[in-house]
Amino acid sequence: MIELESVPELVEPVLVAAFEGWNDAGEAASGVIQHLESSWDAVPVAELDPDDYYDFQVTRPIVEMVDGETRDITWPTTRISWARLPNGKDVVLIHGIEPNMRWRSFCRELVGLMLELDVRNVVLLGALLADAPHTRPVPVTGAASEAGLVSTLHLEPARYQGPTGILGVLQDACAKADLDTVSLWAAVPHYVAQPPSPKATLALLRRVEDLLDVTVPLGELPEEARAWENGVNELAEEDSEVAEYVRTLEEQKDATELPEASGDAIAREFERYLRRRDPG
Repeated sequence: MIELESVPELVEPVLVAAFEGWNDAGEAASGVIQHLESSWDAVPVAELDPDDYYDFQVTRPIVEMVDGETRDITWPTTRISWARLPNGKDVVLIHGIEPNMRWRSFCRELVGLMLELDVRNVVLLGALLADAPHTRPVPVTGAASEAGLVSTLHLEPARYQGPTGILGVLQDACAKADLDTVSLWAAVPHYVAQPPSPKATLALLRRVEDLLDVTVPLGELPEEARAWENGVNELAEEDSEVAEYVRTLEEQKDATELPEASGDAIAREFERYLRRRDPG
């Protein structure tokens, strides 16, 4: 079992999790957890024993210099932290690495942790490579254990069928434990798959805001997203084939985007703007 350290009695805790690896194109999903940990001054409370779930020849530990003198080893694992939100409620954050083995045991251990902390709502974050133009808003699809929640959140339903990652297995385990679970997936343009992908991170972060009904300090993330898009624009202009491909994706996206959907997106952005001006 996971040994928890210095965790008070939590108030209506919600858990938000992301895992590096197959589920994390452009490191967009894990980037959200890192941003939340920093913005909310999250306190580490536990980590899983890496010997149980990781093959260190596949997912190797990292050696770092400390104070320019000693060498420190960071082992790949899944870490849990906790933070209190401005509205007085609590959030549990999981920043993990997709395990190399024993997935079912891994998920049972995490679900046991959720039940021990009295978590009833779970948000799982992922990112996938897609035929999406970098110049348009990042599509975010979703799946939920509660019928109707996807449409309530104005998400495009996830219709993927095929091989799954640890996120899909954990979502199934949460549902079987009667935990209300939502998974959010950002579409990262496959032609700019290398991390970071701040525009996709920002899109997921805004969905997390909607789910938790809180305002998250964005810091430099919006500027980083604009700089990322401008940088990709410059690269596309240097290659006529890439530029033509992007225009094709834009035309396909614009042809399938319903006017009312665009209007809903504008309305949601305006609501976020007003909330940031007056959190009350």
